Amino acid sequence: YTLPIAQARLAYKASVGAMELPRAQVARVHDFAIPGPAGSMQARLWADSHEPGLPVLLYLHGGGFVIGDIDTCEAMCRNVAKQSGAAVVAVNYRLAPEHKYPAGLQDAWAAFQWLAEHGHTQGLDGSRLAVSGDSAGGTLSASVALLARDAGIPLALQALIYPSVQTRSATESFKAFSRDTLLSAELMAWFEAQTRGDALPHAWHREPLHAPDHAGVAPAWIGLAECDALTDEGHHYAQKLRDAGVPVEVRQWPGVIHDFINMGRFMPEAAELHAELAAQLKKAFQA
Repeated sequence: YTLPIAQARLAYKASVGAMELPRAQVARVHDFAIPGPAGSMQARLWADSHEPGLPVLLYLHGGGFVIGDIDTCEAMCRNVAKQSGAAVVAVNYRLAPEHKYPAGLQDAWAAFQWLAEHGHTQGLDGSRLAVSGDSAGGTLSASVALLARDAGIPLALQALIYPSVQTRSATESFKAFSRDTLLSAELMAWFEAQTRGDALPHAWHREPLHAPDHAGVAPAWIGLAECDALTDEGHHYAQKLRDAGVPVEVRQWPGVIHDFINMGRFMPEAAELHAELAAQLKKAFQA
C-alpha cells in the first residue's frame, strides 16, 4: 500500500510466483476472450481432458479489487482442474483505481453469463457451473451467486475462500489479526480507497452479507484461515446462508494467514485447500 499501483501489482505477482506450488501439468490450456460490458476480457481455461461437455468453474482471483490477475491464480486453477476433472476458467476483470467498483463485478457477471450461454463454444457444459474466488474474488463470487439466483441461471456451488462480505463493522478477527499481518488494516483501507466509486446501485454488490434475501442461492463451501482479519466475516456469511435455508459447509485451517492458498511452497495447507475445493466440485457436479 506504500507503492504506486503499477509497482504494487508487479510486487504481488512476483511474491505469488515465489511462494506458489509448482504448476501442475494439464492436458489443455487455452487463452481466449469473453465479451464484457467495457470490451473483451482475457480469459484462460485449464482442463486435464479434451473431452467435450466438461463442467466448469469460473474462478475470480483475489487482490482487493486492485491487484492480481490470471497469472496470480494459475497454480491453484491448474491444481483444481487436475484434481476435479472439471474445466477451470479465470478472467482478467477490470481493476481499481482505473475502474471503480462495481466494474469488476460487472465483468465477473458477464463472464458467468457467457459461460452459461456460450461455454459450449469452448467445449464446456454451461448447464453445470460453479463459481469460486479468494478474498476480493470471494466477494465477487458471492455476489455472482446472488445475481445467478435472481436471473434463474443454475449454479451448482459457490466456493468462497476467505471472502470480504461487509465493511461496516470491525469483527473480532479483524481486531485480532489486522496488525502486523499480510492483510493489515492499512492495506484493507488502501484497497477500499482505491475501489470505492460512485454510490453503488445496490450496497450488497460490495457487501453480499447485507443482501436483502439469501434464500434460494446456490449451496456454499467456505474455506477460511484462522489468523485472518476476514475469518469472522466468512463465519457470519455462512450463518446468514444457513438462516436462509442454504446448504453450507465451512472448513477453517488452523494457524494460517490470509492468502495462504498461494503459499504452497511453505504451507502444506495450500495444497489441502486446493484438494478440498476439487473434491467439493466433484461432489457438486455429480449431484
